[in-house]
Amino acid sequence: MERRNEAFAVWITGLPASGKSTVTAALKAQLAERGVDVAVLESDVLRKVFTGDRRYDAPGRDAFYRQMFFVGSLLVEHGVPVIFDATANRRAYRERARREIGRYIEVYVDVPLAVCMARDPKGIYRNAAAGGATNVPGLQDPYEPPDAPDVVVHAENPEVDAHRIVEKLIEKGYVK
Repeated sequence: MERRNEAFAVWITGLPASGKSTVTAALKAQLAERGVDVAVLESDVLRKVFTGDRRYDAPGRDAFYRQMFFVGSLLVEHGVPVIFDATANRRAYRERARREIGRYIEVYVDVPLAVCMARDPKGIYRNAAAGGATNVPGLQDPYEPPDAPDVVVHAENPEVDAHRIVEKLIEKGYVK
């Protein structure tokens, strides 16, 4: 079967509350302006579907990211560009996508932990401080930043960040 188009994947990673979803929304809008319709795989939404108990321990995360990767790679294989909007605290999760998807870029939303803790829109860090969460990446669980991300952004201006990502996609020949 011939593909209708050559899809790609963008994995937007960073600490919780770093601004991944805001950058993702801006990127999706800028790609839509170019006629590229992307599927956004947002970890919080998919966790509700895949894992009713929403486990954040190592086995729970491993299982979740295997499922997330499977859905994303299947979409790309069928011609649907994908944005993974997920912390993916272990490099291995993101490196598997790079290895197996091929047309892939990794975007690191590099924001200091203190800034993420001050933002904390979902109360993740407040919950951890109160003893309600024990596996928060960057606090109790390590976050492994990318060794060689394709793009690094700081979530200070999501429109500019998204534009830089689009430029990288153009440079790689993934979008026109």
